[in-house]
Amino acid sequence: MSDHYERVKIELQQMKEVENEAAADVVQLSTASVSPVPADVSFTARRDQSKSSINGRSRSKSRSKADGHERQVNGKQLPDLTPQKSDYSQGQSRVINEPNLHIKGTARLLKGKTAANGHVESCQRQTDVKCEHHGKEAKKRRAVTVDTSKAKTSLEALKMSIRQLKWKEFPMGRRTACDIYWHGVSFHDNENIMSGQVNKFPGMIEMLRKINLSRAVRTMQELFPEEYNFYPRSWILPEEYQLFSSQIRLLKDNDSTLKHTFIVKPDSGSQGDGIYLIRDPADLRVISGSQIKQAVVQEYIQKPLLIDKLKFDIRLYVLVRSLEPLEIYIAKEGLSRFCTEPYQEPSQKNLSHVFMHLTNYSLNVHSGNFVHSDSCSTGSKRTFSSVLYRLASKGVDIKKVWSDIIALVIKTVIALVPELKVYYQADIPLGKPGPTCFQILGFDILLMKNLKPVLLEVNANPSMRIEHEQEVSPGVFEYVPSPVDEEVKVGVIRDTLRLMDPAQRKQHVTSSTGGGSPEEAIVVETGSDEKEGLADSLPSLCLKQVFPKYTKQFNYLRVVERIATIFLRFLGVKGTMRLGPTSFRTFIRNCKLSNSSFSMASVDILYIDITRRWAGMVPDSKEAGMCLQAFTAAFFYLAARRFKALPLREQVLLLLEVCEGALEGHSEKPRPHRSHTNPASSQSSAPITFSSPALTRRRHRPPQLSAKANTEN
Repeated sequence: MSDHYERVKIELQQMKEVENEAAADVVQLSTASVSPVPADVSFTARRDQSKSSINGRSRSKSRSKADGHERQVNGKQLPDLTPQKSDYSQGQSRVINEPNLHIKGTARLLKGKTAANGHVESCQRQTDVKCEHHGKEAKKRRAVTVDTSKAKTSLEALKMSIRQLKWKEFPMGRRTACDIYWHGVSFHDNENIMSGQVNKFPGMIEMLRKINLSRAVRTMQELFPEEYNFYPRSWILPEEYQLFSSQIRLLKDNDSTLKHTFIVKPDSGSQGDGIYLIRDPADLRVISGSQIKQAVVQEYIQKPLLIDKLKFDIRLYVLVRSLEPLEIYIAKEGLSRFCTEPYQEPSQKNLSHVFMHLTNYSLNVHSGNFVHSDSCSTGSKRTFSSVLYRLASKGVDIKKVWSDIIALVIKTVIALVPELKVYYQADIPLGKPGPTCFQILGFDILLMKNLKPVLLEVNANPSMRIEHEQEVSPGVFEYVPSPVDEEVKVGVIRDTLRLMDPAQRKQHVTSSTGGGSPEEAIVVETGSDEKEGLADSLPSLCLKQVFPKYTKQFNYLRVVERIATIFLRFLGVKGTMRLGPTSFRTFIRNCKLSNSSFSMASVDILYIDITRRWAGMVPDSKEAGMCLQAFTAAFFYLAARRFKALPLREQVLLLLEVCEGALEGHSEKPRPHRSHTNPASSQSSAPITFSSPALTRRRHRPPQLSAKANTEN
């Protein structure tokens, strides 16, 4: 053994001479020519790497045979073990001024000390420990692999982003695992992923359908009515059709001068398909025969903010980087999509004017007034920053506008997280190998005349196309680039990939500053935390972290998430999303919620009643049992029963303390950890002076309309 180590030391000391011989061998064996390159010339070494990877591998095998024992240490080729030596000044890599060779066709630089591909050919006077350390760092800097075989409409922007990052794309898939999988529709586009990261969450498509989004927000409105007043009043069809009809009839009887307008949105519709305006329940088109199709009816915002007399909305891109811990990023730039017909308040004559009332790009692009512009501040699609600049020139506090929008985004995601966690554990149960997930969402937001933001909807698969159709001759269309789309969307995809870089994922999540306020989130300058570890050749991140940065401002809202944690604890079978009657009884027993006035027989009746009611609300479900929404309804009922004469939020918080305290000390099934469920932190984070008004106990009761329904509060 001593002879072996002695030989290794000698070989390490002679590596410089060996490297020169190896370079000569490469020049001899390669059919490509070798040209000397001055040290002060900059290179883009990896641009053609994908084209030459096969030739590179064959040359590597030839060198291995030709060099023999002199090129190996412990059976490994020295070029793979040699470290990279580089200077760093102000976080940027500086290549040492040494003679170097550019091997054509291999995208490699052979240099005296540092090569652009991460390998160093000379490590004279380096110890074997340093060589091993730098060798590991070289492996870390390998190109990230992205499987784009399931990508669809975002393909061009995705390819452009991967090229800018100099990563490796696999458009036809790969037998071995990739670092990132980019799906076009849902998490289930590829069912055989056991590792890596997927750009879709299980259940996100289902949760962002109009009905489920309305239910999730409505649950939060029951607990926090003031915080969630950014979502229009909504009724779910068909289950609330009679309620909607009776409320409108009663409203007209009380005041015949009021002219409310409502917008009808099909549950699974997209791109404006099937959306229309009504003023009377009799005008509902979703009624076919004796059945009513699933849809959401919402109060129409009659006084939107106008620019150039046109109504517009805002498409903001939001990255949910993870659910555990919850990480949310908002793109600093978005799109403003304009109607193509001057706006007028709804009347019976103009209700059908879609180019006046609906801002959907997919609808307005067919208008003869639609303007494709190469400028980001003109045309029918503009950047959001150009709109903000215009508002600022008129004295609008755009910092406040951004602050309200950021708060809206965080609150909406918090409303979605409980159900998403249930979907996630059903597809990737704890302990089962599987990928981690992230997803880009498209938030559609409308600014009212008083600059209050209103949430219209959230898209699970926002369009990432960076081109549009243009008629070059009658009946002949071609795709031409859209500068506005490219500026916004390529940056969002590229920087999402940067944040999901496996090397970046290992960095700890930036902790909340504690004293921050939402206004700070609009700062355009990139913080040092966003630049750390990122390539100096790329622009600063266009995505700004807003959570957990502002945990203390919004963590008190995560009440339903704590209920979901209890629900997940009692799911008996891995992969299921429904609670059976035995599991519900175990929950009652372990939390010590039964007593002489609330027997286990009463528990069974409660389970049957709520489960049956929710089974009718979710007719497409094939799984029997109590879903999370039904469990939340039961939890609200138990809280109201136990703590009477208190506002609903306080009742629920008190019952959570009882349940969590009982489960913490329960020995049958100890909890591995409790995420986002610390009652002390949740309550202390809430403003002390806030108190919710007493709310109705009926689950998912829609808010009543009043004569002030259309006023801007």
